[in-house]
Amino acid sequence: MKNKLEVCCGSYQDALAAQAGGADRIELNTTLHLGGLTPSIVILEAVKKAVSIPVVCMVRERGAGFCYDETECELLYLQAEALLQAGADGIAFGFLHADHTIDRAHTKKMVELIHAHQKEAVFHRAFDCVKDGEASIRCLIELGVDRVLTSGLSRSVTEGMDRLKMLQKRYGDQIEILAGCGVNEGNVELLLAQGIKQVHSSCKTWIKDPTTIQGDVSYAYAQGEQAECYDAVDQRKVAKLAELVHR
Repeated sequence: MKNKLEVCCGSYQDALAAQAGGADRIELNTTLHLGGLTPSIVILEAVKKAVSIPVVCMVRERGAGFCYDETECELLYLQAEALLQAGADGIAFGFLHADHTIDRAHTKKMVELIHAHQKEAVFHRAFDCVKDGEASIRCLIELGVDRVLTSGLSRSVTEGMDRLKMLQKRYGDQIEILAGCGVNEGNVELLLAQGIKQVHSSCKTWIKDPTTIQGDVSYAYAQGEQAECYDAVDQRKVAKLAELVHR
């Protein structure tokens, strides 16, 4: 497999920047400051018309963790079905039990839904919240998950590099390992040297919106110098990262 760069996008404009910069695949979300939530059908359809690279859509209805009640799960299935019918090339999802183990039943149902459309089933970084990484990845393999996005059960790929190397070596021929969280120009070559074939990055920059704060009214979600800004994909960062990944 050739090395691949997936770029995490939170908007139509992000997707255009990702493709223009040389990304191989897009993970389409909204509300990235909450870790990424389900994008709208309108945005997906617009992105699919504008780009030629695969678009995997996040299915996640709220922030915080990944232990969902039955109503939430049913809504996630409905969202996945709608996105697949609208042209998504895959779905990124994650179901956990309260004890930090994989929710086998709901994961199996989602994988079967995605594969019924002949698309890719991607277990996202809910994986990094499990207690037993090896038992969990064996579970995902058994359930037919195509790819897992992970930082090596750590806060970033830099801290999780040893575990990422182990996962790739032991399980990379059974499930695709996509390394993500903190991937940048400074560490991507080291990741690739560990045998990692796929990386995921936000390639983030900040753009100011001067109407974010007025007097005592604030819609800011960032802090400090970025308090009046929103995050966006930087095409130049994508291009630099793509050059290293595809070297």
